Amino acid sequence: MARKDILGRAGESLAVEYLRREGFTIIERNWRCSSGEIDIVARDGATTVFIEVKTRSSLVTGHPFEALNRSKLARMRRLAGLWCDGHPTVRGDIRLDAIAVLSPAFDAPSIEHLRMVDA
Repeated sequence: MARKDILGRAGESLAVEYLRREGFTIIERNWRCSSGEIDIVARDGATTVFIEVKTRSSLVTGHPFEALNRSKLARMRRLAGLWCDGHPTVRGDIRLDAIAVLSPAFDAPSIEHLRMVDA
């Protein structure tokens, strides 16, 4: 497994821990279909939340949120719709969130959570 993949998985695990502490219920991790992948599907009260996790070990290539461009957000919306189509019993509002994990080699990781990234 490539170093970036190991870092990404570790970041997703940190994001899941953070979300649970914040009261979210994790429904699914790494949901895949032919159109792509959703990192985390969770419930925040009655809202189903689709979460993109971006992890970096430093800011040399920019802040993790800088990777969230228009095409990435459009893809997240499409994937959320496909997930909902496959889970018709799930009801309530939906929301797209993003979590940035900065995990430097010799320091504690930090987590930032943006809610409603497509608003």
